[in-house]
Amino acid sequence: MPQFDFYFTVNAPLTAVHGFHRDTRILKKLTPPPMFVQIHSFEPLAEGSRAEFTLWFGPLPLRWTAVHHHVGPQGFTDRQEKGPLKFWEHTHRFTAVNDHTTHVHEHIAYEHFPGRRGWLSRLLFNEPGLWLLFTARKWLTRFHLRSAEKMKHAQDSGRI
Repeated sequence: MPQFDFYFTVNAPLTAVHGFHRDTRILKKLTPPPMFVQIHSFEPLAEGSRAEFTLWFGPLPLRWTAVHHHVGPQGFTDRQEKGPLKFWEHTHRFTAVNDHTTHVHEHIAYEHFPGRRGWLSRLLFNEPGLWLLFTARKWLTRFHLRSAEKMKHAQDSGRI
């Protein structure tokens, strides 16, 4: 079964990174163009919570249902219950480097359906495609956490 690992650091405390990933808008915030995500339902992150959505790659829709497991301050796992792949399990791990920096490790185990049924997932969810997707997510995570920190600082100083 193929595995994919992606590592990056964020200039934000562990609590901020964890809080960011608990936001039910997270998937929209972390989906880069040319993809588009349509949320059907997204329960607050908790053990057994579900997310139902469609990822659009141009005119091609990929309907997905994910269930969250092992939810805690250091991360969580989302496992595809229904979707375009035979198997998809994505583990997000957050480790504090210090009070202001967090290390993020994204680990994915996946398997495509054989034959024609898996042609689209093989095209989109392969090593180069995952690397591009998670590089964009790294930048988007950093951007949103930096923006949230600036807003918090402005509120704390009474400018908002």
